[in-house]
Amino acid sequence: MSFIVAIDGPAGSGKGTITEIISKKLGLINIGSGSAYRCVALETIRRGIKVEEKEKIIDMLNELNIEFKLKNGKDVIYLNGEDVTTRIREKDVVRIVSQISAIKQVRFKLNDIFRACANSKEIIMEGRDIGTYVFPNADVKIYLDATPEERAKRRYKQNQELGIEMSYEEILENIKIRDKNDMEKEIGALKQAEDATYIDSSNMTIEEVSKKIEDLIKEKRNF
Repeated sequence: MSFIVAIDGPAGSGKGTITEIISKKLGLINIGSGSAYRCVALETIRRGIKVEEKEKIIDMLNELNIEFKLKNGKDVIYLNGEDVTTRIREKDVVRIVSQISAIKQVRFKLNDIFRACANSKEIIMEGRDIGTYVFPNADVKIYLDATPEERAKRRYKQNQELGIEMSYEEILENIKIRDKNDMEKEIGALKQAEDATYIDSSNMTIEEVSKKIEDLIKEKRNF
């Protein structure tokens, strides 16, 4: 029997961190939509394809193998057998991922993969349209938010820990641009599902956010 937890929200709101914590604590399979789109963006860069060359991007989709695994207690993303967990968060990938995810065929292809992963499994998935488009019938829906400034601060700290050089100002500008792009997309636009619980994490600790979401999940399912 499937059990699906959908966490939506803007870039840098803490969706990835919270999802990782909850998945390990409650034994849910963590499927990262953002990581999948970044994999497509990375392969686009590696093949020297421009974001405007949509047909070439679409043609390469069937040649991609994206896997989510738990290794030594950490979520690891593989692209065609290679660990790209850190590489897909570098700024050249971040700059084009929103444009890549706007291509309808890319979204359709990855959504098919996500839905197949959820078949008869207990999963948790984060993104921007998981509760509205990918899994509109999810058992639990969360919209996790935070101010642009707080989100930029978090992403800056995360990048430093990963050894990725990018200034706070550059990150904040990228976040504002991405918010606008994500909210205006024709398909899968960023918005809160009508039946989702809204959480503003700007002044909350990770522990406070994860506890609140964990309690919401436990109300729907006995763990």
